[in-house]
Amino acid sequence: MDKTQFDDRPLWTPRPEQIAATGIAAFTDRARRVSGLQLADYAALHDWSVQHSTDFWREVWDFGGVIGERGARDLVDGDRMPGATWFPDARLNFAENLLRDSGNPQALVFWGEDKVKRSMTRAELRAEVARFAAALREAGVERGDRVAGYMPNLPETLVAMLAAASLGATFTSASPDFGVQGVLDRFGQTAPKVLIACDGYWYNGKAIDVLGKLGDIVRQLPSVSRVVVVPYLAGDGALKLSDVPRATTYADFLAPHAAATVPQYFRLPFNHPLYVMYSSGTTGVPKCIVHGAGGTLLQHLKEHKLHADVREGDRLFYFTTCGWMMWNWLVSGLAAGATLMLYDGNPFVDDGRVLWDYAEKERITHFGTSAKYIETLGKSELRPAQSYDLSALRAVLSTGSPLAPQGFDFVYDSIKRDVQLASISGGTDIVSCFVLGNPAMPVWRGEIQCRGLGMAVEVWDDEGHPITADKGELVCTKPFPCMPIGFWNDPDGAKYHAAYFERFPNVWCHGDFCEITEHGGLIIHGRSDATLNPGGVRIGTAEIYRQVEKLPEILESIVIGQDWPPQDPTDVRVILFVRLREGLTLDDALATRLKQAIRDNATPRHVPARIVQVTDIPRTKSGKLVELAVRNVVHGKPVKNIEALANPEALALFENRPELAS
Repeated sequence: MDKTQFDDRPLWTPRPEQIAATGIAAFTDRARRVSGLQLADYAALHDWSVQHSTDFWREVWDFGGVIGERGARDLVDGDRMPGATWFPDARLNFAENLLRDSGNPQALVFWGEDKVKRSMTRAELRAEVARFAAALREAGVERGDRVAGYMPNLPETLVAMLAAASLGATFTSASPDFGVQGVLDRFGQTAPKVLIACDGYWYNGKAIDVLGKLGDIVRQLPSVSRVVVVPYLAGDGALKLSDVPRATTYADFLAPHAAATVPQYFRLPFNHPLYVMYSSGTTGVPKCIVHGAGGTLLQHLKEHKLHADVREGDRLFYFTTCGWMMWNWLVSGLAAGATLMLYDGNPFVDDGRVLWDYAEKERITHFGTSAKYIETLGKSELRPAQSYDLSALRAVLSTGSPLAPQGFDFVYDSIKRDVQLASISGGTDIVSCFVLGNPAMPVWRGEIQCRGLGMAVEVWDDEGHPITADKGELVCTKPFPCMPIGFWNDPDGAKYHAAYFERFPNVWCHGDFCEITEHGGLIIHGRSDATLNPGGVRIGTAEIYRQVEKLPEILESIVIGQDWPPQDPTDVRVILFVRLREGLTLDDALATRLKQAIRDNATPRHVPARIVQVTDIPRTKSGKLVELAVRNVVHGKPVKNIEALANPEALALFENRPELAS
């Protein structure tokens, strides 16, 4: 373990007046009245929220001001997982809750790199949604149909989702950097009726045209009856759509419905399908995970208003594409009264300044990004605290991979000292978090602050026993409303059951290798299926990354276990691949320093048997390392779905490496 990981003082402690102003403080007062309990600290509040979960989720419904009828029953078959049903009598509409009237009139601000800037009021957004929904109805979209987005993070993507949700259609999306097969692997399974797409997008100042890919996609998606193309690159110029079957422009699609100003909301059951989302798909065709409207809404209201302290009028930013669940999480901020700060493109435009220009100019209150972004920014020359007015900023959020302790240091040293750093973790599987932040608690170096309210999260050993201060599997022992409805085309639920409930019956096993700390926080040590077992001892890859990333010479790294010896493998050995700064070469001195840092701050078993330099490292389109894909290449096995990768050509760098032959 990193000897500097736990300090005797937190990096940040909220002041009493800050705590008193939080949503979680107001909610705790409500919980005290409902429960009759003192609830003296967060641990007590969390315990009440999981022991009396129906009382808790009713309070979230009321505290969040959910529009709709909750009905008489709260939970049916609450002892079954899967199988529990929340609020079976409820009726609501997701879009109605996001488009509600608010004291904050501004719905969104959009920056497309340094090329495009737009904004919309709530009234303008509602009217646009009304027109798009009317056009969808005319196109034959009915309740239960799918509407797909092959889109950047544009306002029109949000409009399409809300219009679909208002009608009871199900929305599904992928970002336009996906190749043809990657889109077909996703939308080919869910068979959308209408596809909204763009003509291209901007990345690092370059215009990337996608109309050719779009034509290929549509010709292989017979379910699509109408393609709606947004002219992001063309602007108001003429779009050339002759190569895209069944296509019309966004403006022409909406034109017959110019008079519509208020959407018609169809209130539907709590578990009515809202989203189909996709697993990363690096080990096969992506799983299609179906999420219900009510569970998504309740969970996001809880996370925004309580754990992230999003208030009416706040300005909520998350760097994400429409192929990552953080887009779905971000846009729900409308229900909390926030203004959405949308961005599309490369986050390092203008030497990394573009997002901080955005934060300063637009007075962003919540800046969300990936751990990878923070790590990369830390290795650059930019120090936002020195160059920008970030007085509006109250919270920095990080997810996508575990944030290393030095990432915590960078945020407080170089972004802002008086800020809540919320490292959060969950996944597409629940379109939300199991563990996340708390604006009323201290931030400890290298730790996620707390377990989510209403989430009965524990860490179990291999025998299914709860453990603390040791590493094990992240599990959730009780049902929660944002569990998936199921998987697409899985009528008997077998795939869904196998994904989460096979290892520990009636318990959600998430696949994260983690530990609970002495402060009640958590540390994620990596995905369980990517943990290493040298000598039969289980270790997490994140423990190695934390040491490697300290060295300024190393831009990024990836760790795998190689079966050894190859002829008759009885064990694994740790292999570390590193990408160095331009012009540098891995030599014995650097390798020795690396090994010594890992030995001193982790254990001798973490020390890699081989360190190999590469010029690139493959990652998913949301920036996650693909350890399993690299491991397959090293072992001469196929990678089943390279379309899920942002840079699939990097896999070739790991084939037949002579350094791994002995």
